[in-house]
Amino acid sequence: SRVLAQSRGHSRHHPAAPPPLTTDTMARGPVKHLKRRFAPSHWMLDKLKGRWAPKPSAGPHKLRECMPLIVMLRERLKYALTYREVKMIVMQRLIKVDGKVRTDMFFPAGFMDVVQIEQTKENFRLLYDTKGKFVLHKIVKEEATYKLCGVKKVTRGPKGT
Repeated sequence: SRVLAQSRGHSRHHPAAPPPLTTDTMARGPVKHLKRRFAPSHWMLDKLKGRWAPKPSAGPHKLRECMPLIVMLRERLKYALTYREVKMIVMQRLIKVDGKVRTDMFFPAGFMDVVQIEQTKENFRLLYDTKGKFVLHKIVKEEATYKLCGVKKVTRGPKGT
């Protein structure tokens, strides 16, 4: 009877059913969280002020070589006390990074980036201090219009070096 059932197109397993999923080994996309202990030390976050740290969005700078706007506005400049306050500042389109309005409070600002704050008419350039920590260096408006250094071209030298 088994042979007869298979010949009529019936099988024990339905041919249109997808194979069973194994969820214990499959990744579920990129990790969207960052524990405070594993945040870069140059952000200088308090160890005991919560479990989580803001994870920077994907952008022009690497996770370990950037500072999210939320850390800059809340921890460094002290313009906001809470997450919600930072969100309100950023959503009012008051913050520019390299002359472009950024509404993502997790935007990764990095070395040599110019951060402009419209309402206070302040301009900062992100630089490193002698200990390798980010410093918001105040600059005048004319200096905020240009980059101090930028990569023009990446090429290989002689013998492929």
